[in-house]
Formats: sequence, C-alpha cells, structure tokens
Amino acid sequence: MDEKKKRTEKTNVMRLLEQKKIPYTAYHFETAAAVSGVEAARILGQNPDKVFKTLVTTAASREHYVFMVPVARELDLKKAAMAVGEKSVEMLKAKDLLPLTGYVHGGCSPIGMKKQFRTVIDRSAAEFDTILFSGGKIGCQVEMSLAELKKMTEVGLADLCV
Repeated sequence: MDEKKKRTEKTNVMRLLEQKKIPYTAYHFETAAAVSGVEAARILGQNPDKVFKTLVTTAASREHYVFMVPVARELDLKKAAMAVGEKSVEMLKAKDLLPLTGYVHGGCSPIGMKKQFRTVIDRSAAEFDTILFSGGKIGCQVEMSLAELKKMTEVGLADLCV
C-alpha cells in the first residue's frame, strides 16, 4: 500500500461518522506500535488535556463500562465506579479487549465497538470546543465536539481522574 493511501484510509469509526453525517477531523501518524496518548498528542501538536484515551473496565456486577480521560491523567477507579453506580470497577485485561470491543490496545474508540457500553467522559472534556480520541486504529485520532460525539454514543460526564 502506498504512503498516500495509508494516510487517507478510512477506519470504521470514520465510516460510521460519515453515515450519520457527523463532522470530524481525522489525524494520522506513522507508528510501528501503540504509543502513549501523551506521545500521540505531542506528535500531533495537540494539548494533551484535549486528547482523550478510551479505557474499558469490568465491574463487580460483570458489566462493562467505557471511560474516557485526558491522556496525561489517570482514571480513578473509585470515582469511575461511583459514576456508573457500581461498587467497584477494574481495568479489562488486555487479552480480552479485542474479543469484547473489536479494537486493539492503543486503537480503542468509544465509537463502533462490537457492543455499545455505557460511556462516561471526564468532565474536563466540556471545557473544549472539540476533543480528540482514537479513530479506531493505532496511529489515527479523530477530533469532534462533545455534542457530536453524543449523537454517536450515549455519554455522560463525571469527575473521573485521580
């Protein structure tokens, strides 16, 4: 595949956004493996507070939840559990991510998972006109407003960070 085609290759996230006529901006960068979200923000020249990572958890009830927090911050599992009314949540094991969501570590997006899970975003997202998050593939980020994201997946806001 030539370099230009690689850069413009659409992900399922982009296809789903286009089907619903939701505006977004896609960013692509070359990487051999998953990079930290902070590194992705640096590569793209973006404020890391506005770039969000998508984290999948399992609750004591065996329900799964998706949390989105700024890439330079850490998810507070107690706050996350409270946000979804659970006693506790823990991070999903890496080996279970692909079968559950259809995404690999470093390329997990809240849009287009195999099954829609309740999603909560750190309330700091509301401070920005747009936020960035994974476009469903390592080396791909999409940027859109929180209002537009809410058209694709039901999301709530809560204080989630340590």
